[in-house]
Amino acid sequence: MSTENAPEMPPRRLLWTLLVAAVLLAADQLTKWWAVDALTGHAPIPVIGDFIRFRLLYNPGAAFSLGANSTWIFAILAAAAVVALLWISRKVRSAGWAISLGLLLGGATTHLGDRLFREPGFARGHVVDFIDYNGWFVGNVADIALFFGAVSLFVLSFRGVPIEGVKE
Repeated sequence: MSTENAPEMPPRRLLWTLLVAAVLLAADQLTKWWAVDALTGHAPIPVIGDFIRFRLLYNPGAAFSLGANSTWIFAILAAAAVVALLWISRKVRSAGWAISLGLLLGGATTHLGDRLFREPGFARGHVVDFIDYNGWFVGNVADIALFFGAVSLFVLSFRGVPIEGVKE
């Protein structure tokens, strides 16, 4: 079979995915370090009035503190997500997919790290949350990335953009 007239495939984008994930991991952990240092024992700090405030919480559960008594399950789920995202990322050729998967991989990895290495102990650690959205919920930088990563994957899928980066 001749490859002379075959369309050229874009290069794999695994490095992009890993780079986005690494930058997110660093940003999330640095902001959590700041939050623990600056907010421990202090009243909430208004950022945009009471609509967005910095307020330190340690979340043993998932979003909205659901499943607070099942922290170890979230550690297992985060580990499975990291493995699955790495597996999927191996075939990415689309820049959009690479960035989106990087956001998800970085968010899952940093949450896994919190679960494994923060108090009260291995696979029971609490996630540091500090961005209070008008009392509706409190999150962190990784949560923002997870949200945008999921939304962008939905948009890419809805638009029919293949993970391989080419349309058939």
